[in-house]
Amino acid sequence: MSILSFLFGTKDENITVLSASDFKTHIQKKNVQLIDVRTPNEFKSGSIKNAKNIDIFNSAFTSKCEALKKDQAVYLYCQSGGRSRSASKKLSSMGFTEIYDLQGGISSYR
Repeated sequence: MSILSFLFGTKDENITVLSASDFKTHIQKKNVQLIDVRTPNEFKSGSIKNAKNIDIFNSAFTSKCEALKKDQAVYLYCQSGGRSRSASKKLSSMGFTEIYDLQGGISSYR
């Protein structure tokens, strides 16, 4: 790892950040792996249709994500974008190759 990539981070080729309108278009496909990484209480307060709740703060986050298909696109969102960015990096390190992150979270989606 170079000092620059250590200091500034590297662009992860597996992660694409999508605008709310692009995200909406993408998730209209059949059999999309749509994951809400917020807490269960946040999820109950309103979520995107067909989303599965896997709380990034839960200790079982990694094991629950292992049940997802690594060769199929995964769409992630949280409240404002921070947690889904962390979740995206985690999934990439686990071997997922096509990860889409909702820019601005569900706040920008509504």
